[in-house]
Amino acid sequence: MKFIAALTLAAAGVVGAVGAAAAQEKPNIVFIFLDNFGWGEPGFNGGGIIRGTPTPEMDALAEEGLRLTNFNVESQCTPSRAATMTGRYGVRSGNHTVPLGGGVYGLTQWEITMAEMLKDAGYNTAMYGKWHLGWSEGRYPTNQGFDEFYGVETTDVTVWSTLAGFAEADLEEPVVMQGVAGEPATVARDYDLEYRALIDGDLTEKAISYINAKSQEDDPFFVYLAYTQTHYPNLAHPEFDGATGKGVWADILLQVDTYVGRINQALADAGVEDNTVVIFTADNGPEATSIGSSNVSPVPMVQGNAGPWRGTLFTSLEGSMRVPFAIKWPGKIPAGSESNEVVHSMDLFPTLAAFAGGEVPTDRAFDGIDQSDFFLGAQSNSNREGVIVYMGDQIFGVKWQDWKVMFKENASIFDETQTFDTPRVYNLLNDPNERESVLFPHTWAAEKALPQLLEHAASFKKYPPIPPGTPDPYVPPAME
Repeated sequence: MKFIAALTLAAAGVVGAVGAAAAQEKPNIVFIFLDNFGWGEPGFNGGGIIRGTPTPEMDALAEEGLRLTNFNVESQCTPSRAATMTGRYGVRSGNHTVPLGGGVYGLTQWEITMAEMLKDAGYNTAMYGKWHLGWSEGRYPTNQGFDEFYGVETTDVTVWSTLAGFAEADLEEPVVMQGVAGEPATVARDYDLEYRALIDGDLTEKAISYINAKSQEDDPFFVYLAYTQTHYPNLAHPEFDGATGKGVWADILLQVDTYVGRINQALADAGVEDNTVVIFTADNGPEATSIGSSNVSPVPMVQGNAGPWRGTLFTSLEGSMRVPFAIKWPGKIPAGSESNEVVHSMDLFPTLAAFAGGEVPTDRAFDGIDQSDFFLGAQSNSNREGVIVYMGDQIFGVKWQDWKVMFKENASIFDETQTFDTPRVYNLLNDPNERESVLFPHTWAAEKALPQLLEHAASFKKYPPIPPGTPDPYVPPAME
């Protein structure tokens, strides 16, 4: 089999604005990013009432813009957020897995984030919510292009202080941090179980206040609203606790939907709705549930809904990789449009650069693909045909359109990884659960899918990945 793929990357440091959209007035951008939120949760993907509550605000967002049913992310929180922020697979920045063991982690300051790109394009920028890309001085959101932030590292830490042995472990209590660019970040408050239920309400209020303030200024704004829901522990805000009568998950779903509605209403009230891009998506699919059957945890874990797809986060299955996605830009993105074309969260960086007149870096491997013409309805097809399937720093396989070629596989975070001498080939239209390999007679699918994998692997020879935990300042080997 011949797998010839030419990878052409410019070695210069800067490239001009991408796409025809750059000539338009720069839109405001509100990026709503949920945590461990399955494909099948919102009504626009068949969830909503079957999960205990309608989701009219999420559904309206999808109806007013573009809904993607094949929007892909990484299998864990940190690599997914790193890929989304940088337009590069998480392994390239040393963020291929959720950090454990303390120490320095996250994005080196050499990385260029979506926020830095937009800041350079003249945007006011703010981040509210979960970061998980570094939690020490030099690695906070304000070190990566945000003017201000208020948020947390992650959320499962809120149960620590309730567990036996934690008090004796001599570890620092989890906290909420806050900061403004150019100044050291400070502790805002403790992040405990009580505040776990309250925090998304505060994040919403802060985002609305920012929208109200910045709508009065000439410069456009970018709000990255990274909600902590629906990550464990599953606790609803008191405003919504018991509101549905259908259990805590329905209450949380109602809460998320209501907050989305409040953000959209704030944009309308501020008179900027028509020139604001609103994105709604998540970092990966739902959580696994083994902890839910244990009395060790003070809060039960509720199973999320991946729709027709099998798997949870930390797996190579579609239930982990495929998440809800909707984007609207009134008068620009055709209302009521939908597609099953392959898109990855890395594509948002260059696509927003096209919308905002921003620039993408060319001095590094860059995996995002500009989807602006596709989103705006100028073409019916995505500019991406596939993605590399990562688990940590290992390549498990490759996805091409509705086909998946896998060399390794895991069905759960608790299961051992299987390695196949002969790759498995799945047709995701006929077999969304990825259970029956159809390599024979569909060897052609492997022939078509695998060249992108060789092209991807070749890029590491020119652009080696940054080792995890690399301190600042980082200088790439080729630039030393």
